[in-house]
Amino acid sequence: MLAQAREAIPLAGAMPGGMLVDPKFDGFRCLLFTPVEDGQSVILQTRRGAMYQARFPDLVAAAGQLPRGLVLDGELAVLEEGELSFTALQRRANAVRQAKVLAAELPAHFIAFDILQVDGRELLDEPLWKRREVLEALFADHRLTPPWTLCPSTTDLAVAREWLTEWTDVPGVEGVVVKSRGGRYRPGVRGSWYKVRRRATAEAIIGGVTGSLRRPQVLLLGRFDVSGRLRLVGKTAPLKSAAAAEVADQLTTADTDHPWTGVRFSARWGSRDVLHPVLVEPRCVAEISGDTAQDAGVWRHPVRYVRLRQDMTAAHVPTFEGIQPHIG
Repeated sequence: MLAQAREAIPLAGAMPGGMLVDPKFDGFRCLLFTPVEDGQSVILQTRRGAMYQARFPDLVAAAGQLPRGLVLDGELAVLEEGELSFTALQRRANAVRQAKVLAAELPAHFIAFDILQVDGRELLDEPLWKRREVLEALFADHRLTPPWTLCPSTTDLAVAREWLTEWTDVPGVEGVVVKSRGGRYRPGVRGSWYKVRRRATAEAIIGGVTGSLRRPQVLLLGRFDVSGRLRLVGKTAPLKSAAAAEVADQLTTADTDHPWTGVRFSARWGSRDVLHPVLVEPRCVAEISGDTAQDAGVWRHPVRYVRLRQDMTAAHVPTFEGIQPHIG
């Protein structure tokens, strides 16, 4: 089941049967399958179909707490120094040979927010409120403890708004997911689930563009680190015509000593596709709007271009180290 992006939490009356709201954790969406018969294995399957059980042997071992014939939908997360860490999760996900060592150093957690099968009985056509009751009973009846975590959930609009504004200050929480209480589970469908991310405004330096200087399409954004090196911090979503014209008037082709000369840029997060940008003099400052999902100071999702900050120079932009965007 997939979620559509929304700018704000819908009113409860707009959701069939009312709404159920969960915090949106910054992890890997995953389905967990427990064996039905002897000889079968626990399966951890990502949204893109990758099998991760070999990379998370700690979760496989802990699945002995779970009943057979169970399918859970949830978020795979890793704690580092008491905080959810996407960087640590990536280390776990990319390691096979060191899986056992990293499992001891960086234990994984499965945050369950839906149940699709129990005791071999499929629940896809049950309404969400009923599936939630079954999920809560599973945790209570089996006295499940970490690494199994029951995702918080609320029907109170005021609580949901508080989660969106307050909980997103905590690393690893990037917004909320609003769901129809009466909705059935439809794999691959964007229907009655809506994700609302908290967004923040910040400034970054335009270091390159895709397209051309006359019609820039996507901005490549950077910030200088403490040593004076320009570091990539994100890319924008494709610019609208008016924004592209505004930016184009200010861009200047870079000299051969541009700090990104010869650097390879991926087209998107986790992709091997390569961009071939036009590098520009890193002097124009853009105000951007981005969500809270960052990895070591880099926005993982495309940010939105807001405007040029002609009142600022590159020297006024915060350094790459310790990015703290302000809420706008």
